[in-house]
Amino acid sequence: MTGGAMDPLPAAAVAAAADEEADEEADPLAADLPTSQVSERRDPDLRRMQMPQGNPLLLSHTLQELLARDTVQVELIPEKKGLFLKHVEYEVSSQRFKSSVYRRYNDFVVFHELLLHKFPYRMVPALPPKRMLGADREFIEARRRALKRFINLVARHPPFSEDVVLKLFLAFSGPDVQSKLKESAQGVGDEFMNCKLATRAKDFLPADIQTQFAVSRELIRNIYNSFYKLRDRAERIATRAIDNAADLLIFGKELSALGSDTTPLPSWATLHSSTWGSLKHALKGLSVEFALLADKAAQQGKQEENDVVEKLNLFLDLLQSYRDLCERHEKGVLHKHQRALHKYTLMKRQMSTALHGREPESVEQLESRIVEQENAIQTMELRNYFSLYCLHQEMQLVHTYLPLTSHILGAFVNSQIQGHKEMSKVWDALKPKLHCLFAGPNSTLTPPRSPRDGLSPH
Repeated sequence: MTGGAMDPLPAAAVAAAADEEADEEADPLAADLPTSQVSERRDPDLRRMQMPQGNPLLLSHTLQELLARDTVQVELIPEKKGLFLKHVEYEVSSQRFKSSVYRRYNDFVVFHELLLHKFPYRMVPALPPKRMLGADREFIEARRRALKRFINLVARHPPFSEDVVLKLFLAFSGPDVQSKLKESAQGVGDEFMNCKLATRAKDFLPADIQTQFAVSRELIRNIYNSFYKLRDRAERIATRAIDNAADLLIFGKELSALGSDTTPLPSWATLHSSTWGSLKHALKGLSVEFALLADKAAQQGKQEENDVVEKLNLFLDLLQSYRDLCERHEKGVLHKHQRALHKYTLMKRQMSTALHGREPESVEQLESRIVEQENAIQTMELRNYFSLYCLHQEMQLVHTYLPLTSHILGAFVNSQIQGHKEMSKVWDALKPKLHCLFAGPNSTLTPPRSPRDGLSPH
């Protein structure tokens, strides 16, 4: 379903539609099924005249353009006590609307439901799970990050970014935002009912759209699985850096504790030497460098969490939303279309039976029901093609986000280079201080040998 594999000429799409109608006439099983009345009524030349310049199916957005649409921050506000339980609030700030509003998780839920209602054939990212009893800070922080990814994907999605519900969610500062959101959606149909091109979606689709859909779905599944593994490894690398920071800090504190030990030494152990006293003084001073090393390691881990792991999670959320959309297409409009066709076939059989039985009232009622079912099938058919039309565009949107991979890898490489460079400086500054730890006979310094000195194992 990529743009390069599609014939953008409307004439080719019209010819493909005509071939499909010819195939239906040749198939005896399709004789009982109604053909699209819209296609029969239109003159091909008139239809070409009504086409806009270019093919609206093709998107021309770049990653930079999508990222520039908006950047939304979601920050946690300290918990407030409710009537029974504490609840969490978030400060949601939008650069585009220059707004800052307070939102609760349930506000996100209502907003998410309205997006699914208005845009059932688009990639609506999933929300993180609702807070469970006994949720800890780690869960709350993970959910905050997920909500931030969700709202940024929505704010940068072309159709969503122009809808009134997004502006209300990001900018409305009055009371009861949920009622305001629901009020804005009252009496407003979904995208199929409001899009001028919805009933002509089939004209813009490539002839092999079903094949492209299957190939695209498999491709996204493979990409998702690979990025899922990359995210897990990146997460482990960042976690190791943070754990390393904790170990370095404890290591330095233990050295400081050893150097601060005030237990007196017996005279027979000291042998009139000040070695232990000098050693303690030097060990105590090393804790400063180890604390600095711990700080550098922690900074590197946090930076990789924000610039690498979170961006991988953002891309995974996008890929998962496409997979969810494919599932909605198959279980939703496609399934309803198939059920409507099956019901229509049963009605035609009942009509045949009623005609043989010569029951005028039954025949009249069945004719009325058949006309209604034909209209329903026609609508389902149009929705099915519009769903495929949207799936094709959403796949293009996924490909627009693919260059994000280079941003992620660049952030990872830069973090590693910068982190190792800064820690190397601290290690280099620490090395000269080790010489005073190794006082040999007659106060001569004997620093430890490196493996390069070629010491024999014997």
